[in-house]
Amino acid sequence: MADEGDVLTDLNMNPAPNGEDTQPVAGIISQYIKDLSVENPNAPASYQWTDQPQIDLQFNIGASPVNDQIHEIELKVNVTAKAEQGNAYLIELSYCGLVGMRNLPDDQMHAFMYAEAPRILFPFARRIIADATRDAGYQPLMLDPIDFNGLYIAQLQRKAEEQAAGEAPPAGTA
Repeated sequence: MADEGDVLTDLNMNPAPNGEDTQPVAGIISQYIKDLSVENPNAPASYQWTDQPQIDLQFNIGASPVNDQIHEIELKVNVTAKAEQGNAYLIELSYCGLVGMRNLPDDQMHAFMYAEAPRILFPFARRIIADATRDAGYQPLMLDPIDFNGLYIAQLQRKAEEQAAGEAPPAGTA
């Protein structure tokens, strides 16, 4: 005969009697290029430039709900290669993934959308950027890996510090 501990484990590991899946789950459903722009404004003159261009890299993460269980995660990457003579190339990429999440607490959903999903999507966006620079006639730009989890934690800490500073009474008041 099963003891009470086995019954509790069985209830937590199996779906509800009505067939509803109650286990927490999160994953990438699909991924795609939403928008890609490659500009090579000074070609062919830029192929003759001898100075090393300065790379300006900007990225942003966005999330928008599709329905209750699916969100679109958008990784925006903007790269500009600037030289003394002008811009060698400009690349704007919006790379997205549809993420399915069910039975997760809100804090875990937020962490998955802004840390884990971008970590999963980034290697694909990185390859697209490398291919785009190569196809524009330059050496492939290999972006360094990004610690999305570390950035996420740092942003949460920064928000907590801002909230704590905002709630503190002004200096000189009792």
